[in-house]
Amino acid sequence: RATPEADPITSIAQRLLSLRGSPPGTQASISESEIKLITTRVRPILLSQPMLLELEAPLKICGDVHGQYSDLLRLFEYGGFPPQAN
Repeated sequence: RATPEADPITSIAQRLLSLRGSPPGTQASISESEIKLITTRVRPILLSQPMLLELEAPLKICGDVHGQYSDLLRLFEYGGFPPQAN
């Protein structure tokens, strides 16, 4: 198994998380091949998760971020970052 430093997903995540605190609209540099890698890796994970989740309180519920990455980062800061929070 690859070390976290050698894992391309970890590298992409670290680059994206480095944008925390940047003004909204700051561009993130992700190549088409990196996007394809992410979607290829995430598909089986999403398909393996159940359609109905039985959750227990307390919960933090948020709406759609409409593609605003800065809003998504703010929600993670409030509710926790994966994998510590799901």
